[in-house]
Formats: sequence, structure tokens, C-alpha cells
Amino acid sequence: MDTTASARIVLVPGFWLGAWAWDDVARLLREQGHDVVALTLPGLEPDHPARGEVTLDEQADAIVAALGDGPAVLVAHSGGALPATLALDRAVDRVARTVWVDTAPVVDGAAMDASSTADVLTLDERWDDELADGSMRDLTDAQLAEFRERAVPQPGRTVRDAVRLADERRLDVPATVVCTAYSAADYRSYAEQGVPFLAGLLEHRAMTLVDLPTGHWPMWSRPVELAQVIGEAATGARR
Repeated sequence: MDTTASARIVLVPGFWLGAWAWDDVARLLREQGHDVVALTLPGLEPDHPARGEVTLDEQADAIVAALGDGPAVLVAHSGGALPATLALDRAVDRVARTVWVDTAPVVDGAAMDASSTADVLTLDERWDDELADGSMRDLTDAQLAEFRERAVPQPGRTVRDAVRLADERRLDVPATVVCTAYSAADYRSYAEQGVPFLAGLLEHRAMTLVDLPTGHWPMWSRPVELAQVIGEAATGARR
């Protein structure tokens, strides 16, 4: 039975972002008739009093709570893949499908940067590098300004803590990987070459890679197209 037809869509943002990052995509999906929940993960609230103490476990728990009783389509962008993979592992029976936006499900023991010792990671620390490597391609000046203004520091523990996974049933949950900053062919090639963050592409057994050429933040640069891909995933469509 196709359980994705009535599935709730849970949108998980990447580093530095809150639910606001999904505003355009969420609106478009709701116009399609979908039940949509966009999350601000613990530690990413603008006024969080102890950001450096927030853990991946806390963020994963928030995602699991948002899934409800299921079925749900779990969508994760960028570094949101770490808590999202952990949530998938903990609540695999409630997830009908996953969508990974310029990211991939991680493997057991993965961390974004295990060597980091900082209390938080700020966008300003990464801004020049992100601009230089093309991640911000197709963003307008207004979008860049809003990003910089609204970004909040990423909790340091969510950068360095390792993900611990136990339920291998997660590997059979149908998945869509939306390849933006790099092509699907590049994603496959980098995974085969041993890029650690993409190792999950070699583990998961029901995965489709979709090209959506743009920068790393397609929810702003290509919201219509991204909403279409997510909507099709949520209605069980096959690309």
C-alpha cells in the first residue's frame, strides 16, 4: 500500500537556520494540499540561553516528535542530515520516505567535524568559504542579506558529536537525494571515492538521485522546483 499519499512532510533545515528557511517551499507544498511541519531545531532558536549545550540527541528527539504517528516524509537539508538520520533510525516505522536536499543520510559514527572544540560555529566563520566555493550560487543580494541577518550560531556539540545508529531497517526506506551544488554523477563518484559525509549513499538500498542544478540553498534559489520534487515524493510519484 502506498503510505506516502497522506504523509505529513517534516522539513529539517541545515546549519544556522530555523523553520523560516523553508517558508517559500512550505507555502508551495501547502498549496498542493500537503500537511507540512517546518522545524526550528533545539539550539537554533534566536534567543536560546545555552546553545553550546544542545546535543544531536535533543535535535533528533524534536524531529521524532514532529513525525507524529506517521506516515511521514522526512526532508533534511545539509547538516540537518545528522539529526534527521538519527531520527529515522529511532522512528523508522513512522517514516514512509526521506528526501535529502544537497546532503545524504549519514552512517553510524559520522560527525560533521569531530575535531571541533568550539562552543558554537557561526556563519561568519564560514561565509567567505561558502561564497568562494559556489555554494551561494543563484542567491540574490536580498537573500544573502537575509541569510546573514537571520542566521544563528550552530551548537558546537551538533558539529562534533557522532551519530549512533542501530536499526538497519532505515536502509530500506525509499529515499530521494536532491543534488544541487554537485550533480548526481558527482555525488555517486565522491561517495565511491570515500568522501565520509556521503558514505550513506553506498549503504541505503532504495535511493533515487535527482539533479536540480543550483547552489547549496535551493529552498531560496529554486523553491518551485524543490517543492515539486518533495511533493512528488510525498504523493508516491516516481521521477
